[in-house]
Amino acid sequence: MRMWTQPALVLALLALAPRARAADPGPLPVTVETGVKVPMRDGVTLVADVYRPRTEGRFPVLLQRTPYDRRDPQTGLRLASHGYVVVLQDTRGRFDSGGEFYPFRSEAADGYDTVEWAAALPYADGRVGMFGGSYVGATQMLAAMAKPPHLVAIQPYVTASEYYEGWTYQGGALMEWFVTSWSSGLAVDTLRRKAAELSRPRDWVEATPMESYRLLDLPPVPDLAPYLRDWMHHETRDAYWKATRVSDHYGEMTVKGLHQAGWHDIFSRGSIENYMGLRDKAATPEARAGQRLLVGPWAHWSTSHEGKVGDVVFGKDAVVDGNDLLLQWAAFALKGEANAYATGAPVRLFVMGDNVWRDEQEFPLARARATRYYLHAAKGANSLGGDGRLGTDPPRTERPDRFDYDPADPVRTLGGRLCCGAAYPPGPADQRPNESRRDVLVYSTPPLAKDLEVTGFITAEIQAATSAVDTDFTAMLADVDPSGYARYLADGIVRARYRHSRETAEPIEPGRVETYAVDLWATSNVFKAGHRLRLYVSSSNFPRFDRNPNTGESTAASARMVKAQQTVYHDAARPSALILPVVPRP
Repeated sequence: MRMWTQPALVLALLALAPRARAADPGPLPVTVETGVKVPMRDGVTLVADVYRPRTEGRFPVLLQRTPYDRRDPQTGLRLASHGYVVVLQDTRGRFDSGGEFYPFRSEAADGYDTVEWAAALPYADGRVGMFGGSYVGATQMLAAMAKPPHLVAIQPYVTASEYYEGWTYQGGALMEWFVTSWSSGLAVDTLRRKAAELSRPRDWVEATPMESYRLLDLPPVPDLAPYLRDWMHHETRDAYWKATRVSDHYGEMTVKGLHQAGWHDIFSRGSIENYMGLRDKAATPEARAGQRLLVGPWAHWSTSHEGKVGDVVFGKDAVVDGNDLLLQWAAFALKGEANAYATGAPVRLFVMGDNVWRDEQEFPLARARATRYYLHAAKGANSLGGDGRLGTDPPRTERPDRFDYDPADPVRTLGGRLCCGAAYPPGPADQRPNESRRDVLVYSTPPLAKDLEVTGFITAEIQAATSAVDTDFTAMLADVDPSGYARYLADGIVRARYRHSRETAEPIEPGRVETYAVDLWATSNVFKAGHRLRLYVSSSNFPRFDRNPNTGESTAASARMVKAQQTVYHDAARPSALILPVVPRP
Protein backbone atom coordinates (compact mmCIF):
# COMPACT_ATOMS: atom_id res chain seq x y z
CA MET A 1 0.00 0.00 0.00
CA ARG A 2 1.06 3.60 -0.41
CA MET A 3 1.58 5.08 3.01
CA TRP A 4 0.61 8.59 1.91
CA THR A 5 -0.73 9.53 -1.50
CA GLN A 6 0.52 13.02 -2.20
CA PRO A 7 -2.84 14.67 -3.04
CA ALA A 8 -4.45 13.24 0.08
CA LEU A 9 -1.64 14.20 2.41
CA VAL A 10 -1.18 17.67 0.98
CA LEU A 11 -4.88 18.50 1.02
CA ALA A 12 -5.27 17.08 4.49
CA LEU A 13 -2.30 18.54 6.31
CA LEU A 14 -1.43 21.83 4.64
CA ALA A 15 -4.36 23.69 5.94
CA LEU A 16 -4.07 27.44 5.69
CA ALA A 17 -3.19 29.79 2.87
CA PRO A 18 -2.20 33.43 3.48
CA ARG A 19 -4.99 35.90 2.96
CA ALA A 20 -3.34 38.02 0.26
CA ARG A 21 -2.98 36.36 -3.15
CA ALA A 22 -0.82 37.35 -6.09
CA ALA A 23 -2.38 37.82 -9.49
CA ASP A 24 -2.49 34.52 -11.42
CA PRO A 25 -2.06 34.65 -15.20
CA GLY A 26 -3.97 31.39 -15.50
CA PRO A 27 -2.89 27.81 -16.16
CA LEU A 28 -0.31 27.02 -18.83
CA PRO A 29 -0.28 23.92 -21.04
CA VAL A 30 2.02 21.22 -19.69
CA THR A 31 4.46 18.72 -21.20
CA VAL A 32 5.07 15.51 -19.27
CA GLU A 33 8.14 13.27 -19.42
CA THR A 34 7.84 10.04 -17.43
CA GLY A 35 10.55 7.65 -16.34
CA VAL A 36 13.38 10.18 -16.68
CA LYS A 37 16.68 8.72 -15.47
CA VAL A 38 18.74 10.78 -13.03
CA PRO A 39 22.35 9.64 -12.40
CA MET A 40 23.80 9.73 -8.89
CA ARG A 41 27.49 10.17 -8.06
CA ASP A 42 27.92 6.47 -7.18
CA GLY A 43 26.49 5.22 -10.47
CA VAL A 44 22.99 4.41 -9.20
CA THR A 45 20.15 5.71 -11.38
CA LEU A 46 17.03 7.22 -9.86
CA VAL A 47 13.81 7.73 -11.80
CA ALA A 48 11.65 10.86 -11.99
CA ASP A 49 8.68 12.27 -13.84
CA VAL A 50 9.11 15.82 -15.14
CA TYR A 51 6.21 18.22 -15.74
CA ARG A 52 6.99 21.55 -17.40
CA PRO A 53 5.12 24.41 -19.04
CA ARG A 54 4.68 23.88 -22.78
CA THR A 55 5.87 27.37 -23.62
CA GLU A 56 9.07 29.28 -24.21
CA GLY A 57 11.15 30.37 -21.24
CA ARG A 58 12.92 29.05 -18.19
CA PHE A 59 11.16 28.34 -14.92
CA PRO A 60 11.94 27.61 -11.25
CA VAL A 61 11.95 23.95 -10.24
CA LEU A 62 9.70 22.35 -7.63
CA LEU A 63 11.26 19.04 -6.61
CA GLN A 64 9.77 16.25 -4.54
CA ARG A 65 11.78 13.17 -3.59
CA THR A 66 9.50 10.48 -2.18
CA PRO A 67 9.65 6.83 -1.09
CA TYR A 68 5.86 6.54 -1.52
CA ASP A 69 5.70 6.35 -5.36
CA ARG A 70 6.41 9.42 -7.46
CA ARG A 71 3.46 8.89 -9.82
CA ASP A 72 1.16 11.80 -8.99
CA PRO A 73 -0.01 13.52 -12.17
CA GLN A 74 -2.64 15.57 -10.33
CA THR A 75 0.02 17.44 -8.36
CA GLY A 76 2.54 17.55 -11.20
CA LEU A 77 0.11 18.97 -13.76
CA ARG A 78 -1.34 21.56 -11.43
CA LEU A 79 1.95 22.94 -10.21
CA ALA A 80 3.54 22.98 -13.66
CA SER A 81 0.55 24.82 -15.12
CA HIS A 82 1.43 27.74 -12.84
CA GLY A 83 4.90 28.23 -14.29
CA TYR A 84 7.16 25.65 -12.61
CA VAL A 85 9.24 22.70 -13.71
CA VAL A 86 7.97 19.94 -11.42
CA VAL A 87 10.23 16.96 -10.74
CA LEU A 88 8.70 14.03 -8.85
CA GLN A 89 11.31 11.38 -8.05
CA ASP A 90 11.35 7.95 -6.43
CA THR A 91 14.06 7.89 -3.78
CA ARG A 92 16.83 5.30 -3.87
CA GLY A 93 15.58 1.73 -3.68
CA ARG A 94 11.91 2.66 -4.00
CA PHE A 95 9.54 1.82 -6.85
CA ASP A 96 11.39 2.46 -10.15
CA SER A 97 14.64 3.88 -8.74
CA GLY A 98 17.79 1.77 -8.45
CA GLY A 99 19.83 1.00 -5.38
CA GLU A 100 18.85 -0.24 -1.94
CA PHE A 101 16.53 1.67 0.37
CA TYR A 102 17.85 2.44 3.85
CA PRO A 103 16.10 5.39 5.52
CA PHE A 104 18.01 8.69 5.57
CA ARG A 105 21.39 7.20 4.68
CA SER A 106 21.63 8.39 1.04
CA GLU A 107 19.22 11.33 1.07
CA ALA A 108 21.79 14.09 1.56
CA ALA A 109 24.00 13.01 -1.36
CA ASP A 110 21.08 11.97 -3.57
CA GLY A 111 19.27 15.20 -2.76
CA TYR A 112 22.32 17.27 -3.65
CA ASP A 113 22.81 15.43 -6.96
CA THR A 114 19.14 15.68 -7.90
CA VAL A 115 18.89 19.39 -7.07
CA GLU A 116 21.92 20.18 -9.21
CA TRP A 117 20.67 17.94 -12.05
CA ALA A 118 17.27 19.66 -11.98
CA ALA A 119 18.81 23.16 -11.89
CA ALA A 120 20.74 22.35 -15.08
CA LEU A 121 17.72 21.27 -17.12
CA PRO A 122 17.50 23.39 -20.30
CA TYR A 123 14.09 24.77 -19.34
CA ALA A 124 14.99 25.48 -15.67
CA ASP A 125 16.10 28.92 -14.47
CA GLY A 126 18.53 27.56 -11.86
CA ARG A 127 16.36 28.08 -8.79
CA VAL A 128 15.15 24.91 -7.05
CA GLY A 129 12.61 24.52 -4.27
CA MET A 130 11.64 21.26 -2.55
CA PHE A 131 8.31 20.32 -1.01
CA GLY A 132 6.48 17.52 0.78
CA GLY A 133 5.81 16.00 4.18
CA SER A 134 6.83 13.29 6.62
CA TYR A 135 9.77 11.33 5.12
CA VAL A 136 9.50 13.63 2.10
CA GLY A 137 10.24 16.44 4.55
CA ALA A 138 13.30 14.50 5.68
CA THR A 139 14.57 14.34 2.09
CA GLN A 140 14.43 18.15 2.05
CA MET A 141 16.14 18.72 5.38
CA LEU A 142 18.93 16.28 4.50
CA ALA A 143 19.38 17.85 1.06
CA ALA A 144 19.61 21.30 2.70
CA MET A 145 22.22 19.87 5.06
CA ALA A 146 24.34 18.96 1.99
CA LYS A 147 24.16 22.60 0.75
CA PRO A 148 23.51 22.16 -3.00
CA PRO A 149 24.25 25.62 -4.52
CA HIS A 150 20.94 25.86 -6.42
CA LEU A 151 18.58 24.88 -3.58
CA VAL A 152 16.80 28.12 -2.68
CA ALA A 153 13.79 27.09 -0.60
CA ILE A 154 12.13 24.15 1.15
CA GLN A 155 8.62 23.42 2.34
CA PRO A 156 8.90 20.54 4.83
CA TYR A 157 5.78 19.69 6.77
CA VAL A 158 5.06 17.20 9.55
CA THR A 159 8.68 16.05 9.69
CA ALA A 160 11.45 15.70 12.26
CA SER A 161 14.65 17.55 13.16
CA GLU A 162 16.58 14.33 13.77
CA TYR A 163 15.87 10.63 13.43
CA TYR A 164 16.66 9.42 16.92
CA GLU A 165 14.64 11.71 19.21
CA GLY A 166 11.17 12.31 17.85
CA TRP A 167 11.28 9.76 15.01
CA THR A 168 12.45 6.46 16.50
CA TYR A 169 12.70 7.20 20.22
CA GLN A 170 11.13 9.72 22.56
CA GLY A 171 12.50 10.27 26.03
CA GLY A 172 14.56 7.10 25.58
CA ALA A 173 11.51 4.93 24.81
CA LEU A 174 10.98 3.30 21.42
CA MET A 175 8.09 4.83 19.45
CA GLU A 176 6.90 1.31 18.82
CA TRP A 177 3.64 1.75 16.91
CA PHE A 178 5.13 4.21 14.46
CA VAL A 179 8.41 2.46 13.67
CA THR A 180 6.80 -0.96 13.25
CA SER A 181 3.75 0.15 11.25
CA TRP A 182 5.76 2.53 9.05
CA SER A 183 8.39 -0.09 8.32
CA SER A 184 5.68 -2.65 7.55
CA GLY A 185 4.14 -0.31 5.01
CA LEU A 186 7.47 0.31 3.33
CA ALA A 187 8.17 -3.42 3.20
CA VAL A 188 5.29 -3.91 0.76
CA ASP A 189 7.22 -2.21 -2.04
CA THR A 190 10.33 -4.11 -1.02
CA LEU A 191 8.41 -7.36 -1.49
CA ARG A 192 7.21 -6.24 -4.88
CA ARG A 193 10.71 -5.23 -5.94
CA LYS A 194 11.95 -8.68 -4.94
CA ALA A 195 9.20 -10.24 -7.02
CA ALA A 196 10.21 -8.06 -9.95
CA GLU A 197 13.78 -9.31 -9.58
CA LEU A 198 12.35 -12.76 -10.35
CA SER A 199 11.38 -11.36 -13.77
CA ARG A 200 7.74 -10.90 -12.91
CA PRO A 201 6.13 -8.16 -15.05
CA ARG A 202 5.24 -4.90 -13.28
CA ASP A 203 1.50 -5.31 -13.91
CA TRP A 204 1.62 -8.73 -12.26
CA VAL A 205 3.64 -7.40 -9.34
CA GLU A 206 1.20 -4.54 -8.69
CA ALA A 207 -1.97 -6.60 -9.12
CA THR A 208 -1.03 -9.71 -7.16
CA PRO A 209 -2.50 -9.88 -3.64
CA MET A 210 0.17 -9.70 -0.97
CA GLU A 211 -0.81 -13.11 0.48
CA SER A 212 0.39 -14.70 -2.77
CA TYR A 213 3.95 -13.55 -2.15
CA ARG A 214 4.51 -16.33 0.36
CA LEU A 215 4.76 -18.63 -2.66
CA LEU A 216 7.78 -16.75 -3.97
CA ASP A 217 11.42 -17.15 -3.07
CA LEU A 218 11.74 -14.10 -0.83
CA PRO A 219 14.15 -13.13 1.95
CA PRO A 220 13.32 -13.58 5.64
CA VAL A 221 10.96 -10.96 7.03
CA PRO A 222 13.66 -9.11 9.06
CA ASP A 223 15.62 -8.59 5.85
CA LEU A 224 12.76 -6.57 4.38
CA ALA A 225 13.47 -3.75 6.84
CA PRO A 226 16.97 -4.28 8.25
CA TYR A 227 17.06 -0.68 9.47
CA LEU A 228 14.35 -1.44 12.03
CA ARG A 229 16.60 -4.01 13.65
CA ASP A 230 19.47 -1.50 13.58
CA TRP A 231 17.29 1.18 15.18
CA MET A 232 16.53 -1.13 18.10
CA HIS A 233 20.20 -1.98 18.58
CA HIS A 234 21.13 1.72 18.62
CA GLU A 235 18.88 2.84 21.48
CA THR A 236 21.19 5.67 22.53
CA ARG A 237 21.90 8.79 20.49
CA ASP A 238 25.25 7.48 19.29
CA ALA A 239 27.40 7.95 16.16
CA TYR A 240 24.92 5.89 14.13
CA TRP A 241 22.37 8.72 14.43
CA LYS A 242 24.76 11.65 14.25
CA ALA A 243 25.44 11.27 10.51
CA THR A 244 21.86 12.29 9.71
CA ARG A 245 21.17 14.62 12.64
CA VAL A 246 19.79 17.61 10.78
CA SER A 247 19.69 19.87 13.84
CA ASP A 248 23.50 19.85 14.03
CA HIS A 249 23.68 21.61 10.64
CA TYR A 250 21.26 24.54 10.83
CA GLY A 251 24.18 26.97 10.83
CA GLU A 252 25.33 25.74 7.42
CA MET A 253 21.98 25.96 5.63
CA THR A 254 21.11 28.80 3.27
CA VAL A 255 17.50 27.98 2.34
CA LYS A 256 14.25 29.77 3.06
CA GLY A 257 11.77 27.47 4.74
CA LEU A 258 8.04 27.14 5.27
CA HIS A 259 7.74 24.71 8.19
CA GLN A 260 4.32 23.23 8.78
CA ALA A 261 3.35 21.25 11.84
CA GLY A 262 0.30 19.80 13.54
CA TRP A 263 -0.34 19.99 17.26
CA HIS A 264 -1.42 16.32 17.12
CA ASP A 265 1.30 15.20 14.71
CA ILE A 266 3.90 12.62 15.66
CA PHE A 267 6.71 14.93 14.46
CA SER A 268 5.30 18.19 15.82
CA ARG A 269 8.30 19.06 17.96
CA GLY A 270 10.76 18.40 15.14
CA SER A 271 8.88 20.64 12.71
CA ILE A 272 8.87 23.48 15.22
CA GLU A 273 12.55 22.93 16.05
CA ASN A 274 13.46 23.12 12.35
CA TYR A 275 11.81 26.55 12.18
CA MET A 276 13.44 27.78 15.38
CA GLY A 277 16.86 26.41 14.49
CA LEU A 278 16.97 27.94 11.01
CA ARG A 279 15.46 31.21 12.22
CA ASP A 280 18.25 31.56 14.77
CA LYS A 281 21.23 29.84 13.11
CA ALA A 282 20.91 29.70 9.31
CA ALA A 283 24.09 30.70 7.47
CA THR A 284 22.84 33.95 5.91
CA PRO A 285 20.63 36.84 7.05
CA GLU A 286 18.32 36.15 4.10
CA ALA A 287 17.85 32.54 5.15
CA ARG A 288 17.25 33.46 8.79
CA ALA A 289 14.68 36.07 7.78
CA GLY A 290 13.11 33.65 5.30
CA GLN A 291 11.76 31.13 7.82
CA ARG A 292 8.01 30.74 8.35
CA LEU A 293 6.04 28.52 10.73
CA LEU A 294 2.46 27.32 10.35
CA VAL A 295 0.96 25.06 13.03
CA GLY A 296 -2.57 23.70 12.72
CA PRO A 297 -4.65 21.25 14.76
CA TRP A 298 -3.69 18.42 12.43
CA ALA A 299 -2.46 14.92 13.10
CA HIS A 300 -0.37 12.90 10.65
CA TRP A 301 -3.46 11.49 9.02
CA SER A 302 -6.27 12.80 6.87
CA THR A 303 -8.27 15.81 7.99
CA SER A 304 -11.90 15.71 6.90
CA HIS A 305 -13.50 18.45 4.84
CA GLU A 306 -15.17 19.88 7.93
CA GLY A 307 -11.83 20.02 9.77
CA LYS A 308 -12.31 16.93 11.92
CA VAL A 309 -9.18 15.59 13.60
CA GLY A 310 -9.70 12.57 15.83
CA ASP A 311 -12.89 13.19 17.79
CA VAL A 312 -12.97 16.94 17.30
CA VAL A 313 -14.33 19.13 14.49
CA PHE A 314 -12.14 22.23 14.37
CA GLY A 315 -14.02 23.86 11.50
CA LYS A 316 -13.53 24.37 7.79
CA ASP A 317 -10.97 27.13 8.36
CA ALA A 318 -8.55 24.36 9.30
CA VAL A 319 -8.62 22.88 5.78
CA VAL A 320 -7.76 24.47 2.43
CA ASP A 321 -6.05 23.47 -0.78
CA GLY A 322 -2.44 22.58 0.02
CA ASN A 323 -1.23 23.02 -3.55
CA ASP A 324 -2.54 26.59 -3.43
CA LEU A 325 -0.52 27.12 -0.26
CA LEU A 326 2.58 25.70 -1.94
CA LEU A 327 2.09 27.92 -4.99
CA GLN A 328 1.96 31.04 -2.85
CA TRP A 329 5.06 30.00 -0.92
CA ALA A 330 6.92 29.25 -4.16
CA ALA A 331 5.83 32.58 -5.65
CA PHE A 332 7.51 34.32 -2.70
CA ALA A 333 10.53 32.08 -2.23
CA LEU A 334 11.38 31.27 -5.86
CA LYS A 335 9.89 34.11 -7.89
CA GLY A 336 10.32 36.99 -5.45
CA GLU A 337 6.66 38.03 -5.36
CA ALA A 338 5.71 40.41 -2.56
CA ASN A 339 2.75 38.37 -1.30
CA ALA A 340 1.68 37.62 2.28
CA TYR A 341 4.80 35.57 2.92
CA ALA A 342 6.87 38.68 2.28
CA THR A 343 4.78 41.09 4.33
CA GLY A 344 2.92 39.00 6.93
CA ALA A 345 3.85 37.66 10.35
CA PRO A 346 6.37 34.81 10.31
CA VAL A 347 4.24 32.54 12.53
CA ARG A 348 0.60 31.45 12.25
CA LEU A 349 -0.90 29.27 14.97
CA PHE A 350 -4.25 27.54 15.25
CA VAL A 351 -5.45 28.14 18.80
CA MET A 352 -7.61 25.21 19.80
CA GLY A 353 -10.56 25.78 22.08
CA ASP A 354 -11.18 29.12 20.40
CA ASN A 355 -10.55 27.33 17.06
CA VAL A 356 -9.10 30.40 15.37
CA TRP A 357 -5.86 31.27 13.56
CA ARG A 358 -3.58 33.89 15.04
CA ASP A 359 -0.50 35.61 13.67
CA GLU A 360 2.58 35.83 15.90
CA GLN A 361 6.03 37.33 15.60
CA GLU A 362 7.83 34.41 17.26
CA PHE A 363 7.52 30.95 18.74
CA PRO A 364 7.60 30.26 21.59
CA LEU A 365 5.68 33.38 22.58
CA ALA A 366 7.68 35.95 24.53
CA ARG A 367 4.60 36.96 26.51
CA ALA A 368 3.85 33.44 27.78
CA ARG A 369 4.54 32.92 31.46
CA ALA A 370 5.84 29.60 32.78
CA THR A 371 3.30 28.66 35.44
CA ARG A 372 3.60 25.70 37.79
CA TYR A 373 0.50 23.64 38.49
CA TYR A 374 1.48 21.47 41.43
CA LEU A 375 0.29 17.93 42.04
CA HIS A 376 -1.76 17.44 45.20
CA ALA A 377 -3.62 14.56 46.85
CA ALA A 378 -4.72 13.75 50.38
CA LYS A 379 -6.13 10.24 50.17
CA GLY A 380 -4.55 9.30 46.83
CA ALA A 381 -4.78 10.14 43.13
CA ASN A 382 -5.26 6.59 41.83
CA SER A 383 -7.92 6.71 39.09
CA LEU A 384 -10.59 9.35 38.69
CA GLY A 385 -12.08 8.10 41.96
CA GLY A 386 -9.14 9.56 43.88
CA ASP A 387 -8.72 13.11 45.10
CA GLY A 388 -5.80 14.18 42.90
CA ARG A 389 -5.73 17.92 42.32
CA LEU A 390 -3.76 20.42 40.21
CA GLY A 391 -3.23 23.88 41.62
CA THR A 392 -0.84 26.80 41.59
CA ASP A 393 -0.50 26.56 45.39
CA PRO A 394 2.75 24.78 46.36
CA PRO A 395 2.37 21.57 48.36
CA ARG A 396 3.16 21.30 52.04
CA THR A 397 2.89 18.05 53.94
CA GLU A 398 1.29 15.45 51.68
CA ARG A 399 1.73 11.73 51.49
CA PRO A 400 2.97 10.35 48.14
CA ASP A 401 0.89 8.50 45.60
CA ARG A 402 1.70 4.89 44.81
CA PHE A 403 0.82 2.49 42.03
CA ASP A 404 2.05 -0.78 40.57
CA TYR A 405 3.19 -0.84 36.98
CA ASP A 406 2.84 -4.25 35.35
CA PRO A 407 4.31 -4.33 31.82
CA ALA A 408 2.11 -7.34 31.10
CA ASP A 409 -0.94 -5.08 31.56
CA PRO A 410 0.05 -1.66 30.18
CA VAL A 411 -2.12 1.43 29.87
CA ARG A 412 -3.48 1.39 26.33
CA THR A 413 -2.94 4.21 23.85
CA LEU A 414 -6.03 6.30 23.11
CA GLY A 415 -5.38 8.72 20.23
CA GLY A 416 -2.64 11.28 20.37
CA ARG A 417 0.47 11.76 18.23
CA LEU A 418 0.32 8.58 16.20
CA CYS A 419 1.17 7.20 12.78
CA CYS A 420 0.61 4.93 10.80
CA GLY A 421 -2.32 2.56 10.39
CA ALA A 422 -6.03 2.46 11.16
CA ALA A 423 -5.74 0.30 14.29
CA TYR A 424 -4.70 3.31 16.38
CA PRO A 425 -6.17 6.49 14.88
CA PRO A 426 -4.37 9.72 15.77
CA GLY A 427 -5.61 13.01 17.12
CA PRO A 428 -7.68 14.14 20.09
CA ALA A 429 -9.47 11.24 21.77
CA ASP A 430 -11.44 10.72 24.97
CA GLN A 431 -9.19 9.48 27.79
CA ARG A 432 -12.04 8.37 30.09
CA PRO A 433 -11.60 4.63 29.33
CA ASN A 434 -8.24 4.74 31.17
CA GLU A 435 -9.43 6.86 34.10
CA SER A 436 -10.66 3.87 36.11
CA ARG A 437 -7.24 2.22 36.22
CA ARG A 438 -5.45 2.18 39.56
CA ASP A 439 -2.11 2.52 37.77
CA VAL A 440 -3.14 5.90 36.36
CA LEU A 441 -2.78 8.88 38.70
CA VAL A 442 -5.30 11.61 37.90
CA TYR A 443 -4.84 15.26 38.91
CA SER A 444 -7.41 17.90 37.93
CA THR A 445 -8.05 21.57 38.51
CA PRO A 446 -11.45 22.70 39.71
CA PRO A 447 -13.69 24.03 36.91
CA LEU A 448 -12.09 27.21 35.58
CA ALA A 449 -13.73 30.52 36.42
CA LYS A 450 -12.46 32.06 33.18
CA ASP A 451 -10.73 31.05 29.98
CA LEU A 452 -7.08 29.97 30.28
CA GLU A 453 -4.74 29.90 27.27
CA VAL A 454 -1.75 27.56 27.13
CA THR A 455 0.51 28.06 24.09
CA GLY A 456 4.05 26.73 23.92
CA PHE A 457 6.20 23.91 25.28
CA ILE A 458 4.96 21.86 28.24
CA THR A 459 6.93 19.90 30.82
CA ALA A 460 5.97 17.73 33.76
CA GLU A 461 8.52 17.46 36.57
CA ILE A 462 7.77 14.28 38.47
CA GLN A 463 9.53 13.54 41.75
CA ALA A 464 9.41 9.75 41.93
CA ALA A 465 11.01 6.53 43.07
CA THR A 466 10.65 2.97 41.85
CA SER A 467 11.36 -0.51 43.16
CA ALA A 468 12.84 -1.50 39.80
CA VAL A 469 16.30 -1.05 38.31
CA ASP A 470 14.71 0.74 35.36
CA THR A 471 11.20 1.93 34.48
CA ASP A 472 9.23 4.60 32.63
CA PHE A 473 7.14 7.58 33.72
CA THR A 474 4.51 9.05 31.42
CA ALA A 475 2.49 12.26 31.53
CA MET A 476 -0.53 13.37 29.52
CA LEU A 477 -2.50 16.63 29.52
CA ALA A 478 -6.22 16.71 28.73
CA ASP A 479 -8.94 19.37 28.44
CA VAL A 480 -12.02 18.15 30.32
CA ASP A 481 -15.37 19.69 29.43
CA PRO A 482 -18.38 19.88 31.79
CA SER A 483 -19.74 16.55 30.47
CA GLY A 484 -16.55 14.79 31.54
CA TYR A 485 -15.15 14.28 28.04
CA ALA A 486 -11.36 14.33 28.49
CA ARG A 487 -9.79 15.55 25.24
CA TYR A 488 -6.18 14.57 24.64
CA LEU A 489 -3.83 17.52 24.17
CA ALA A 490 -0.21 16.43 24.67
CA ASP A 491 1.84 13.61 26.13
CA GLY A 492 5.38 12.45 26.83
CA ILE A 493 7.52 9.76 28.38
CA VAL A 494 10.92 9.38 30.01
CA ARG A 495 12.82 6.13 30.39
CA ALA A 496 14.54 6.19 33.75
CA ARG A 497 17.99 5.17 32.55
CA TYR A 498 17.90 8.05 30.03
CA ARG A 499 16.56 10.65 32.47
CA HIS A 500 19.73 12.77 32.23
CA SER A 501 21.07 11.95 28.78
CA ARG A 502 20.01 10.23 25.57
CA GLU A 503 23.66 9.50 24.81
CA THR A 504 24.43 7.43 27.90
CA ALA A 505 22.32 5.09 29.98
CA GLU A 506 22.62 5.81 33.71
CA PRO A 507 21.37 3.13 36.11
CA ILE A 508 18.96 4.13 38.84
CA GLU A 509 18.99 3.04 42.45
CA PRO A 510 15.73 1.33 43.47
CA GLY A 511 13.93 3.40 46.07
CA ARG A 512 15.87 6.59 45.45
CA VAL A 513 13.83 9.71 44.65
CA GLU A 514 14.74 11.25 41.30
CA THR A 515 13.41 14.13 39.22
CA TYR A 516 11.92 12.90 35.96
CA ALA A 517 11.39 15.72 33.45
CA VAL A 518 8.75 14.56 30.98
CA ASP A 519 8.66 16.61 27.76
CA LEU A 520 5.07 16.89 26.48
CA TRP A 521 6.19 18.93 23.46
CA ALA A 522 3.97 21.89 22.48
CA THR A 523 0.33 22.82 22.11
CA SER A 524 -1.95 25.83 21.82
CA ASN A 525 -5.28 25.50 23.57
CA VAL A 526 -7.78 27.70 25.37
CA PHE A 527 -9.31 25.86 28.29
CA LYS A 528 -12.75 27.44 28.37
CA ALA A 529 -14.49 28.60 31.53
CA GLY A 530 -16.12 25.60 33.20
CA HIS A 531 -13.48 23.20 31.82
CA ARG A 532 -10.76 21.49 33.85
CA LEU A 533 -7.09 20.86 33.19
CA ARG A 534 -6.25 17.22 33.85
CA LEU A 535 -2.85 15.54 34.13
CA TYR A 536 -2.43 11.78 33.99
CA VAL A 537 0.75 10.23 35.39
CA SER A 538 1.53 6.58 34.78
CA SER A 539 4.29 4.30 33.47
CA SER A 540 3.03 3.11 30.09
CA ASN A 541 1.28 4.26 26.93
CA PHE A 542 1.26 1.18 24.73
CA PRO A 543 1.70 0.66 21.81
CA ARG A 544 2.58 4.30 21.15
CA PHE A 545 5.71 3.53 23.17
CA ASP A 546 7.23 0.14 23.91
CA ARG A 547 6.68 -1.29 27.36
CA ASN A 548 9.58 -1.00 29.78
CA PRO A 549 10.08 -4.48 31.28
CA ASN A 550 11.59 -2.86 34.41
CA THR A 551 14.68 -5.08 34.16
CA GLY A 552 17.23 -2.62 32.78
CA GLU A 553 17.74 -4.77 29.69
CA SER A 554 18.15 -3.11 26.31
CA THR A 555 15.20 -2.72 23.95
CA ALA A 556 16.56 -5.39 21.60
CA ALA A 557 17.63 -7.88 24.29
CA SER A 558 14.67 -7.72 26.66
CA ALA A 559 13.39 -11.22 27.44
CA ARG A 560 11.49 -10.95 30.73
CA MET A 561 9.23 -8.57 32.65
CA VAL A 562 8.83 -7.69 36.32
CA LYS A 563 6.35 -5.49 38.15
CA ALA A 564 7.48 -2.17 39.58
CA GLN A 565 6.12 -0.33 42.59
CA GLN A 566 6.08 3.37 41.75
CA THR A 567 5.95 6.27 44.22
CA VAL A 568 5.18 9.84 43.13
CA TYR A 569 5.98 12.57 45.65
CA HIS A 570 4.30 15.97 45.99
CA ASP A 571 5.32 17.58 49.24
CA ALA A 572 7.22 20.75 50.15
CA ALA A 573 10.63 19.08 49.84
CA ARG A 574 9.78 17.11 46.70
CA PRO A 575 7.15 19.01 44.71
CA SER A 576 5.92 17.56 41.44
CA ALA A 577 4.44 20.00 38.94
CA LEU A 578 3.07 20.51 35.46
CA ILE A 579 4.76 23.57 33.92
CA LEU A 580 2.52 25.39 31.45
CA PRO A 581 3.19 28.43 29.21
CA VAL A 582 0.18 30.55 30.16
CA VAL A 583 -0.62 33.40 27.78
CA PRO A 584 -2.26 36.48 29.32
CA ARG A 585 -5.67 37.22 27.83
CA PRO A 586 -7.75 40.39 27.90
